[in-house]
Amino acid sequence: MREVNLKVGLTPKHLCSYLPGRQEQLLVLLDKELLCPEGYEQLLGAGFRRSGADIYRPHCQSCRACESLRIAVPRFTPSRSQKRILRLNRDIEVRLSEQDKPEYFRLYQHYINERHRDGAMYPASRQQYEGFLLCHWLPPVFVEFYLAQQLVAVAVTDLLSNALSAMYTFYDPGLEHRSLGTFAILSQVRLAAELDKEWLYLGYQVDGCKKMNYKQHFHPHQRLIAGQWRPIKD
Repeated sequence: MREVNLKVGLTPKHLCSYLPGRQEQLLVLLDKELLCPEGYEQLLGAGFRRSGADIYRPHCQSCRACESLRIAVPRFTPSRSQKRILRLNRDIEVRLSEQDKPEYFRLYQHYINERHRDGAMYPASRQQYEGFLLCHWLPPVFVEFYLAQQLVAVAVTDLLSNALSAMYTFYDPGLEHRSLGTFAILSQVRLAAELDKEWLYLGYQVDGCKKMNYKQHFHPHQRLIAGQWRPIKD
């Protein structure tokens, strides 16, 4: 991995978003010239992540629980359970949009307020939605999921030169039995393959956080450990 000198800021310590009883700090990128698709793709490879228009990376002194995870798209093979999820959702139509739509926020609000009442994102607001998902220097792609012409899920993803970076997925909480979160990742893997991309970035894997553990079930994938991308096999 090529060494680059970056201008970064360090946030004060605050309660960890993933592990109870711990505190976290973040490195926040200050190099404005890297706030572009090309710069962000390089930084993804170094473990950074986008939140709104900001780029950050965990920088905790005594914890290395957050590991960037990316799926090797050309070598990905769905598991038996993932194939069942694909069959279960074969009646869902997948569409792409490059424009934010009012119905996205309505679905996001319903999802956050039903599924994440115990989290920092509750209660959902329009300002929070835009500040988290939208970005002026890298407008995201919205992967839409329709069941009987009704919007039931949206996966927000960043389209880059050699990768997709999955930002966030929200869906109708009443359809939890369909495993739409997993189906959304499988759909993004398929989209990445159709676009001839090598990687699908899924953000941070935190083994001690139950809500994050779904990411480790997509194989083969790589994790960024001690500055090196290491292959993880099933």
